[in-house]
Amino acid sequence: MDSERDGTPPTPAKEEQSAPPVSSGLELHDVVVTYPDGFEAIHGVSLSVDDGEILALLGASGSGKSSLLRAIAGLERVTSGRVLMAGRDVTRLPAHLRGCGMVFQDGQLFPHRNVRRNIAYGLEGRRLSRRYINAEVDRLLELVGLAGYGERAVTTLSGGQAQRVALARSLAPRPAVMLLDEPLSALDRALREELSGELRRILAASGTCAVYVTHDYEEAFTVADRVALIDDGRITRVGTVADIRREF
Repeated sequence: MDSERDGTPPTPAKEEQSAPPVSSGLELHDVVVTYPDGFEAIHGVSLSVDDGEILALLGASGSGKSSLLRAIAGLERVTSGRVLMAGRDVTRLPAHLRGCGMVFQDGQLFPHRNVRRNIAYGLEGRRLSRRYINAEVDRLLELVGLAGYGERAVTTLSGGQAQRVALARSLAPRPAVMLLDEPLSALDRALREELSGELRRILAASGTCAVYVTHDYEEAFTVADRVALIDDGRITRVGTVADIRREF
């Protein structure tokens, strides 16, 4: 029966529900980095990286990519502008309070700790049970393809294995942002090609927002969802891997 005829008010049409906005794991707003000698390394960079997204920061030597990464990490002072992680302004916070993980070129593993204890390092001193820590380490060993390597001395690992351990150690505290500074550059070409795909799998599975610094185009295209080109301390182009690949 027609609702208007029987006095029943018409059922209101359902409003279309828009998708919730994607939150940014990392936001940079007009970031400037000037060194004590007056040299301006980074010129007003603005960028955002969504939760779960991998952004490659691609540029030649001296382009400013590592300076920008260090500013995000809190290892270089931001002269002006803002750095936000998971919506929190961390611009003036020291590196250890920013909640980001970092992987360097050489991994920087602790030689006196075995693989398991290296990965557990970021969880120790947090009032976590030993059972929880062991379970997390086992999960991460599985994630990086090193299940069964927990008791190995890090000095016995290959370069690729050592970088996987370094990545697992950085992921252990569940950082808001992962920062990777040319993590494969010390490896030979064949191993870099093999591990770049593995790194993408690991980072994507972790769900962590990541910034990946490299000078290698193919590495950037393999690892990242989007690529930001940097030159002379300025971001010159940001686009999807498919968009940027067409320009090279």
